[in-house]
Amino acid sequence: MEYVQERIATLHEFGGTAGASGDSLACDAADAVAETAVVVPMAGREHESPAAERVLSELEGLTREPAAVIVPVRADADRIEPFREWLESFALPIRVLWCNAPAVTDLLADAGLANGFGKGRDVWLALGPAAETGEYVVVHDADAKSYEAEHVHRLLAPLTMRFDFSKGYYARIEDDRLYGRLFRLFYAPLVRTLATRHDAPVLDYLGAFRYALAGEFAATASLARRLRAPRAWGLEVGTLGDAFDVAGFAGSAQVDLGRHEHDHRAVAGETGLEGMSRQVAAELLRVVEDGGVEPDYETLQDRYRATGARLIDQYRADAAFNGLAYDSASERDQLARYAAAIAPPGPDRRLPRWTDAPFEPAAVLEAARPAPPAEDGRRTRRDPIDSRAQD
Repeated sequence: MEYVQERIATLHEFGGTAGASGDSLACDAADAVAETAVVVPMAGREHESPAAERVLSELEGLTREPAAVIVPVRADADRIEPFREWLESFALPIRVLWCNAPAVTDLLADAGLANGFGKGRDVWLALGPAAETGEYVVVHDADAKSYEAEHVHRLLAPLTMRFDFSKGYYARIEDDRLYGRLFRLFYAPLVRTLATRHDAPVLDYLGAFRYALAGEFAATASLARRLRAPRAWGLEVGTLGDAFDVAGFAGSAQVDLGRHEHDHRAVAGETGLEGMSRQVAAELLRVVEDGGVEPDYETLQDRYRATGARLIDQYRADAAFNGLAYDSASERDQLARYAAAIAPPGPDRRLPRWTDAPFEPAAVLEAARPAPPAEDGRRTRRDPIDSRAQD
Protein backbone atom coordinates (compact mmCIF):
# COMPACT_ATOMS: atom_id res chain seq x y z
CA MET A 1 0.00 0.00 0.00
CA GLU A 2 1.26 3.47 -0.84
CA TYR A 3 -0.11 6.99 -1.16
CA VAL A 4 1.83 8.49 -4.09
CA GLN A 5 0.08 11.16 -6.12
CA GLU A 6 0.60 11.37 -9.89
CA ARG A 7 0.13 14.46 -12.08
CA ILE A 8 -3.58 13.65 -11.86
CA ALA A 9 -5.41 13.11 -8.57
CA THR A 10 -4.97 9.50 -7.47
CA LEU A 11 -7.58 8.24 -5.02
CA HIS A 12 -6.32 5.17 -3.20
CA GLU A 13 -8.03 2.36 -1.35
CA PHE A 14 -6.64 2.64 2.19
CA GLY A 15 -9.30 0.45 3.75
CA GLY A 16 -10.76 3.44 5.60
CA THR A 17 -14.20 4.96 5.59
CA ALA A 18 -14.69 5.47 1.84
CA GLY A 19 -17.99 3.85 0.98
CA ALA A 20 -19.02 3.38 4.60
CA SER A 21 -22.56 4.19 5.55
CA GLY A 22 -22.87 7.75 6.82
CA ASP A 23 -19.69 9.04 5.18
CA SER A 24 -20.63 12.25 3.39
CA LEU A 25 -18.59 11.57 0.26
CA ALA A 26 -19.96 8.03 0.07
CA CYS A 27 -23.50 9.42 0.44
CA ASP A 28 -22.86 11.92 -2.36
CA ALA A 29 -21.54 9.16 -4.63
CA ALA A 30 -24.46 6.88 -3.79
CA ASP A 31 -26.94 9.70 -4.48
CA ALA A 32 -25.20 10.44 -7.79
CA VAL A 33 -26.11 6.96 -9.03
CA ALA A 34 -29.70 8.12 -9.52
CA GLU A 35 -28.39 10.75 -11.96
CA THR A 36 -26.15 8.29 -13.79
CA ALA A 37 -26.49 6.20 -16.92
CA VAL A 38 -24.33 3.08 -16.72
CA VAL A 39 -23.08 1.75 -20.08
CA VAL A 40 -22.10 -1.94 -20.22
CA PRO A 41 -21.02 -2.99 -23.75
CA MET A 42 -21.42 -6.68 -24.58
CA ALA A 43 -20.68 -9.01 -27.48
CA GLY A 44 -22.61 -12.14 -28.37
CA ARG A 45 -20.38 -14.43 -26.29
CA GLU A 46 -21.40 -12.57 -23.13
CA HIS A 47 -25.02 -13.76 -23.29
CA GLU A 48 -25.60 -15.45 -19.90
CA SER A 49 -21.87 -15.54 -19.18
CA PRO A 50 -21.02 -15.76 -15.44
CA ALA A 51 -19.04 -12.49 -15.57
CA ALA A 52 -21.82 -10.50 -17.27
CA GLU A 53 -24.36 -12.09 -14.92
CA ARG A 54 -22.28 -10.89 -11.98
CA VAL A 55 -21.99 -7.34 -13.33
CA LEU A 56 -25.75 -7.00 -13.77
CA SER A 57 -26.55 -8.68 -10.44
CA GLU A 58 -24.16 -6.32 -8.66
CA LEU A 59 -25.84 -3.32 -10.30
CA GLU A 60 -29.17 -4.62 -8.99
CA GLY A 61 -27.71 -4.30 -5.49
CA LEU A 62 -26.99 -0.57 -5.66
CA THR A 63 -28.85 1.34 -2.97
CA ARG A 64 -29.99 3.91 -5.55
CA GLU A 65 -31.18 2.72 -8.94
CA PRO A 66 -29.26 4.16 -11.90
CA ALA A 67 -31.15 6.49 -14.22
CA ALA A 68 -30.54 3.87 -16.91
CA VAL A 69 -28.39 0.85 -17.66
CA ILE A 70 -27.66 0.98 -21.38
CA VAL A 71 -26.31 -2.22 -22.91
CA PRO A 72 -24.96 -1.88 -26.46
CA VAL A 73 -24.98 -5.43 -27.82
CA ARG A 74 -23.39 -6.88 -30.93
CA ALA A 75 -25.09 -10.20 -31.67
CA ASP A 76 -26.37 -12.24 -34.58
CA ALA A 77 -29.96 -11.60 -35.65
CA ASP A 78 -31.15 -14.96 -34.38
CA ARG A 79 -29.54 -14.33 -30.96
CA ILE A 80 -30.63 -10.81 -30.14
CA GLU A 81 -34.13 -11.69 -28.89
CA PRO A 82 -33.02 -14.22 -26.24
CA PHE A 83 -30.21 -11.79 -25.37
CA ARG A 84 -32.75 -9.00 -24.85
CA GLU A 85 -35.02 -11.25 -22.79
CA TRP A 86 -32.12 -12.23 -20.56
CA LEU A 87 -30.98 -8.62 -20.05
CA GLU A 88 -34.51 -7.45 -19.27
CA SER A 89 -34.91 -10.20 -16.67
CA PHE A 90 -32.75 -8.14 -14.30
CA ALA A 91 -34.45 -5.62 -12.01
CA LEU A 92 -32.76 -2.69 -13.69
CA PRO A 93 -33.87 0.12 -16.03
CA ILE A 94 -32.27 -1.71 -18.98
CA ARG A 95 -32.14 -0.25 -22.46
CA VAL A 96 -30.82 -2.67 -25.06
CA LEU A 97 -29.11 -1.25 -28.15
CA TRP A 98 -28.71 -3.81 -30.92
CA CYS A 99 -25.64 -2.23 -32.46
CA ASN A 100 -25.59 -4.31 -35.64
CA ALA A 101 -29.32 -3.96 -36.31
CA PRO A 102 -30.03 -3.33 -40.00
CA ALA A 103 -31.60 0.03 -39.12
CA VAL A 104 -28.40 1.09 -37.29
CA THR A 105 -26.34 0.12 -40.31
CA ASP A 106 -28.64 2.22 -42.50
CA LEU A 107 -28.58 5.16 -40.05
CA LEU A 108 -24.78 5.24 -40.00
CA ALA A 109 -24.49 4.76 -43.76
CA ASP A 110 -26.90 7.63 -44.47
CA ALA A 111 -24.76 9.85 -42.18
CA GLY A 112 -21.49 8.79 -43.85
CA LEU A 113 -20.31 6.97 -40.70
CA ALA A 114 -20.44 3.34 -41.91
CA ASN A 115 -16.71 2.75 -41.94
CA GLY A 116 -15.87 -0.03 -39.50
CA PHE A 117 -17.26 -1.31 -36.24
CA GLY A 118 -16.11 -2.64 -32.89
CA LYS A 119 -16.26 -1.88 -29.18
CA GLY A 120 -15.60 1.83 -29.69
CA ARG A 121 -18.48 2.28 -32.10
CA ASP A 122 -20.83 0.33 -29.83
CA VAL A 123 -19.95 2.48 -26.80
CA TRP A 124 -20.27 5.66 -28.90
CA LEU A 125 -23.80 4.64 -29.92
CA ALA A 126 -24.65 4.39 -26.21
CA LEU A 127 -22.92 7.61 -25.10
CA GLY A 128 -25.39 9.91 -26.84
CA PRO A 129 -28.51 8.43 -25.19
CA ALA A 130 -26.61 8.04 -21.90
CA ALA A 131 -25.57 11.70 -21.78
CA GLU A 132 -29.17 12.72 -22.38
CA THR A 133 -30.43 10.48 -19.58
CA GLY A 134 -28.24 11.49 -16.67
CA GLU A 135 -25.84 14.06 -15.28
CA TYR A 136 -23.07 11.44 -15.26
CA VAL A 137 -22.05 8.47 -17.41
CA VAL A 138 -20.22 5.39 -16.13
CA VAL A 139 -18.79 2.81 -18.55
CA HIS A 140 -17.90 -0.72 -17.42
CA ASP A 141 -16.70 -3.79 -19.27
CA ALA A 142 -18.80 -6.92 -18.78
CA ASP A 143 -16.02 -9.50 -18.44
CA ALA A 144 -14.75 -8.71 -14.94
CA LYS A 145 -15.33 -11.74 -12.75
CA SER A 146 -14.48 -9.65 -9.68
CA TYR A 147 -16.85 -6.74 -10.42
CA GLU A 148 -18.52 -5.05 -7.43
CA ALA A 149 -21.33 -2.48 -7.34
CA GLU A 150 -19.07 -0.35 -5.17
CA HIS A 151 -16.98 0.34 -8.26
CA VAL A 152 -19.78 2.60 -9.52
CA HIS A 153 -19.61 4.65 -6.30
CA ARG A 154 -15.84 4.86 -6.49
CA LEU A 155 -15.84 6.07 -10.09
CA LEU A 156 -18.54 8.63 -9.34
CA ALA A 157 -16.95 9.98 -6.14
CA PRO A 158 -14.44 12.25 -7.99
CA LEU A 159 -17.26 13.69 -10.10
CA THR A 160 -19.07 14.76 -6.94
CA MET A 161 -15.83 16.58 -6.00
CA ARG A 162 -15.90 18.67 -9.21
CA PHE A 163 -13.65 16.47 -11.32
CA ASP A 164 -14.98 15.90 -14.84
CA PHE A 165 -13.36 12.55 -15.59
CA SER A 166 -12.30 9.56 -13.54
CA LYS A 167 -10.67 6.31 -14.55
CA GLY A 168 -10.38 3.05 -12.66
CA TYR A 169 -7.09 1.31 -12.00
CA TYR A 170 -6.46 -2.12 -10.55
CA ALA A 171 -4.01 -5.00 -10.40
CA ARG A 172 -4.37 -7.83 -12.91
CA ILE A 173 -2.92 -10.77 -10.95
CA GLU A 174 -4.47 -14.20 -11.49
CA ASP A 175 -3.26 -17.77 -11.27
CA ASP A 176 -0.12 -16.53 -9.49
CA ARG A 177 1.08 -14.49 -12.46
CA LEU A 178 0.90 -10.95 -13.85
CA TYR A 179 -1.62 -10.10 -16.55
CA GLY A 180 -2.53 -6.70 -18.03
CA ARG A 181 0.00 -7.61 -20.71
CA LEU A 182 -0.89 -5.06 -23.38
CA PHE A 183 -0.60 -2.24 -20.87
CA ARG A 184 2.58 -3.48 -19.19
CA LEU A 185 4.42 -4.56 -22.34
CA PHE A 186 3.16 -2.14 -24.97
CA TYR A 187 1.46 1.01 -23.67
CA ALA A 188 3.77 1.68 -20.70
CA PRO A 189 7.12 1.24 -22.51
CA LEU A 190 5.92 3.13 -25.59
CA VAL A 191 4.75 6.16 -23.58
CA ARG A 192 7.95 6.05 -21.50
CA THR A 193 10.08 5.88 -24.65
CA LEU A 194 8.33 8.86 -26.22
CA ALA A 195 8.68 10.86 -22.98
CA THR A 196 12.47 10.47 -22.96
CA ARG A 197 12.75 12.67 -26.06
CA HIS A 198 9.67 14.87 -25.88
CA ASP A 199 8.77 17.22 -23.06
CA ALA A 200 5.05 17.29 -23.85
CA PRO A 201 2.16 17.65 -21.37
CA VAL A 202 0.12 15.04 -23.24
CA LEU A 203 2.82 12.41 -22.52
CA ASP A 204 2.86 13.38 -18.83
CA TYR A 205 -0.92 12.96 -18.84
CA LEU A 206 -0.91 9.57 -20.58
CA GLY A 207 1.89 8.37 -18.32
CA ALA A 208 0.06 9.37 -15.14
CA PHE A 209 -2.64 6.68 -15.47
CA ARG A 210 -1.76 3.50 -13.64
CA TYR A 211 -3.89 1.30 -15.91
CA ALA A 212 -4.62 3.41 -18.94
CA LEU A 213 -6.22 0.52 -20.86
CA ALA A 214 -8.81 -0.20 -18.17
CA GLY A 215 -12.32 -0.16 -19.61
CA GLU A 216 -13.88 1.46 -16.53
CA PHE A 217 -14.37 5.22 -16.48
CA ALA A 218 -16.88 7.89 -15.46
CA ALA A 219 -17.46 11.32 -16.95
CA THR A 220 -19.85 14.19 -16.71
CA ALA A 221 -22.51 14.13 -19.41
CA SER A 222 -20.95 17.26 -20.86
CA LEU A 223 -17.58 15.54 -21.29
CA ALA A 224 -19.19 12.34 -22.61
CA ARG A 225 -20.80 14.36 -25.42
CA ARG A 226 -17.34 15.59 -26.44
CA LEU A 227 -15.67 12.21 -26.83
CA ARG A 228 -14.62 11.29 -30.37
CA ALA A 229 -14.60 7.53 -30.05
CA PRO A 230 -12.35 5.35 -32.18
CA ARG A 231 -14.35 2.52 -33.70
CA ALA A 232 -12.63 -0.47 -32.12
CA TRP A 233 -9.91 -1.21 -29.55
CA GLY A 234 -8.36 2.23 -29.37
CA LEU A 235 -11.36 3.45 -27.34
CA GLU A 236 -9.56 3.68 -23.99
CA VAL A 237 -6.60 5.65 -25.36
CA GLY A 238 -8.82 7.87 -27.48
CA THR A 239 -10.93 8.64 -24.42
CA LEU A 240 -7.81 9.74 -22.54
CA GLY A 241 -6.84 12.03 -25.43
CA ASP A 242 -10.22 13.76 -25.32
CA ALA A 243 -10.19 13.89 -21.51
CA PHE A 244 -6.80 15.61 -21.70
CA ASP A 245 -8.23 18.23 -24.05
CA VAL A 246 -11.44 18.81 -22.08
CA ALA A 247 -10.64 18.07 -18.42
CA GLY A 248 -6.84 18.32 -18.32
CA PHE A 249 -4.72 17.47 -15.29
CA ALA A 250 -6.88 19.44 -12.85
CA GLY A 251 -10.17 17.89 -13.96
CA SER A 252 -9.02 14.26 -14.09
CA ALA A 253 -8.70 11.60 -11.40
CA GLN A 254 -8.03 7.89 -11.13
CA VAL A 255 -9.49 5.62 -8.49
CA ASP A 256 -8.28 2.38 -6.97
CA LEU A 257 -10.59 -0.54 -7.79
CA GLY A 258 -8.48 -3.19 -6.09
CA ARG A 259 -7.78 -6.37 -8.06
CA HIS A 260 -9.67 -7.50 -11.13
CA GLU A 261 -10.05 -10.89 -12.76
CA HIS A 262 -10.87 -10.72 -16.46
CA ASP A 263 -11.12 -13.09 -19.37
CA HIS A 264 -7.74 -13.51 -21.04
CA ARG A 265 -7.05 -13.13 -24.72
CA ALA A 266 -4.49 -15.08 -26.75
CA VAL A 267 -1.43 -13.14 -27.83
CA ALA A 268 -0.99 -14.08 -31.50
CA GLY A 269 -3.24 -13.19 -34.40
CA GLU A 270 -5.60 -10.46 -35.45
CA THR A 271 -8.16 -11.23 -32.71
CA GLY A 272 -5.43 -11.55 -30.08
CA LEU A 273 -3.37 -8.95 -28.25
CA GLU A 274 -1.14 -8.69 -31.31
CA GLY A 275 -4.03 -7.39 -33.42
CA MET A 276 -5.25 -5.15 -30.59
CA SER A 277 -1.78 -3.62 -30.32
CA ARG A 278 -2.07 -2.22 -33.85
CA GLN A 279 -5.31 -0.42 -33.05
CA VAL A 280 -4.02 0.84 -29.70
CA ALA A 281 -0.78 2.02 -31.35
CA ALA A 282 -2.60 3.92 -34.07
CA GLU A 283 -4.80 5.73 -31.56
CA LEU A 284 -2.00 6.38 -29.05
CA LEU A 285 0.29 7.85 -31.69
CA ARG A 286 -2.55 9.94 -33.11
CA VAL A 287 -3.21 11.34 -29.62
CA VAL A 288 0.43 12.26 -29.04
CA GLU A 289 0.79 13.79 -32.52
CA ASP A 290 -2.32 15.88 -31.84
CA GLY A 291 -0.53 16.95 -28.63
CA GLY A 292 2.40 18.36 -30.60
CA VAL A 293 4.76 15.36 -30.45
CA GLU A 294 6.61 14.39 -33.64
CA PRO A 295 7.92 10.84 -33.03
CA ASP A 296 11.05 9.67 -34.83
CA TYR A 297 9.47 6.60 -36.38
CA GLU A 298 12.78 5.38 -37.85
CA THR A 299 14.18 4.68 -34.37
CA LEU A 300 11.04 4.35 -32.26
CA GLN A 301 10.65 0.57 -32.54
CA ASP A 302 14.24 -0.09 -31.40
CA ARG A 303 14.02 2.41 -28.54
CA TYR A 304 10.66 0.92 -27.47
CA ARG A 305 12.20 -2.57 -27.35
CA ALA A 306 15.07 -1.29 -25.18
CA THR A 307 12.65 0.36 -22.75
CA GLY A 308 10.49 -2.75 -22.72
CA ALA A 309 13.49 -4.97 -21.95
CA ARG A 310 14.30 -2.87 -18.88
CA LEU A 311 10.69 -3.10 -17.74
CA ILE A 312 10.73 -6.90 -18.17
CA ASP A 313 13.67 -7.03 -15.77
CA GLN A 314 11.63 -4.99 -13.30
CA TYR A 315 8.51 -7.15 -13.76
CA ARG A 316 10.63 -10.29 -13.21
CA ALA A 317 12.01 -8.88 -9.98
CA ASP A 318 8.56 -7.79 -8.79
CA ALA A 319 7.10 -11.22 -9.60
CA ALA A 320 9.93 -12.96 -7.73
CA PHE A 321 9.49 -10.65 -4.76
CA ASN A 322 5.83 -11.70 -4.57
CA GLY A 323 6.33 -15.39 -5.29
CA LEU A 324 4.62 -15.19 -8.69
CA ALA A 325 5.48 -17.21 -11.79
CA TYR A 326 7.12 -15.18 -14.55
CA ASP A 327 7.97 -16.22 -18.12
CA SER A 328 10.59 -13.73 -19.38
CA ALA A 329 10.89 -15.45 -22.77
CA SER A 330 7.16 -15.14 -23.42
CA GLU A 331 7.17 -11.48 -22.43
CA ARG A 332 10.16 -10.75 -24.72
CA ASP A 333 8.32 -12.50 -27.56
CA GLN A 334 5.32 -10.24 -26.96
CA LEU A 335 7.58 -7.20 -26.99
CA ALA A 336 8.76 -8.17 -30.49
CA ARG A 337 5.21 -8.74 -31.73
CA TYR A 338 3.92 -5.43 -30.38
CA ALA A 339 6.92 -3.50 -31.78
CA ALA A 340 5.67 -4.25 -35.28
CA ALA A 341 2.53 -2.21 -34.49
CA ILE A 342 4.52 1.01 -34.09
CA ALA A 343 4.05 3.08 -37.25
CA PRO A 344 2.62 6.47 -38.19
CA PRO A 345 -1.14 6.51 -37.57
CA GLY A 346 -3.34 6.28 -40.62
CA PRO A 347 -6.35 8.46 -41.43
CA ASP A 348 -8.42 9.70 -38.49
CA ARG A 349 -11.53 7.47 -38.53
CA ARG A 350 -12.99 8.50 -35.20
CA LEU A 351 -16.70 9.03 -34.82
CA PRO A 352 -17.86 12.62 -34.25
CA ARG A 353 -18.54 14.21 -30.88
CA TRP A 354 -22.19 13.84 -29.95
CA THR A 355 -22.30 17.65 -29.88
CA ASP A 356 -21.62 17.48 -33.64
CA ALA A 357 -23.43 14.24 -34.49
CA PRO A 358 -25.58 14.26 -37.66
CA PHE A 359 -28.54 12.70 -35.82
CA GLU A 360 -30.11 12.80 -32.36
CA PRO A 361 -29.69 10.13 -29.67
CA ALA A 362 -33.38 9.30 -30.09
CA ALA A 363 -32.61 8.11 -33.63
CA VAL A 364 -30.15 5.57 -32.21
CA LEU A 365 -32.66 4.35 -29.63
CA GLU A 366 -35.22 3.82 -32.37
CA ALA A 367 -32.85 2.19 -34.88
CA ALA A 368 -31.16 -0.08 -32.30
CA ARG A 369 -34.36 -1.44 -30.86
CA PRO A 370 -34.27 -5.25 -31.26
CA ALA A 371 -36.59 -6.11 -34.16
CA PRO A 372 -39.84 -7.91 -33.29
CA PRO A 373 -40.29 -11.38 -34.74
CA ALA A 374 -42.40 -11.78 -37.86
CA GLU A 375 -45.76 -13.52 -37.63
CA ASP A 376 -44.19 -16.81 -38.65
CA GLY A 377 -41.86 -16.55 -35.68
CA ARG A 378 -38.74 -15.73 -37.68
CA ARG A 379 -36.75 -12.51 -37.43
CA THR A 380 -37.81 -9.86 -39.92
CA ARG A 381 -34.32 -9.83 -41.40
CA ARG A 382 -31.38 -12.13 -40.82
CA ASP A 383 -28.01 -10.51 -41.04
CA PRO A 384 -25.50 -12.97 -39.54
CA ILE A 385 -22.17 -11.66 -38.34
CA ASP A 386 -19.19 -12.99 -36.48
CA SER A 387 -19.79 -11.18 -33.21
CA ARG A 388 -16.28 -12.08 -32.02
CA ALA A 389 -14.54 -10.62 -35.06
CA GLN A 390 -13.42 -7.36 -33.48
CA ASP A 391 -13.75 -8.08 -29.77
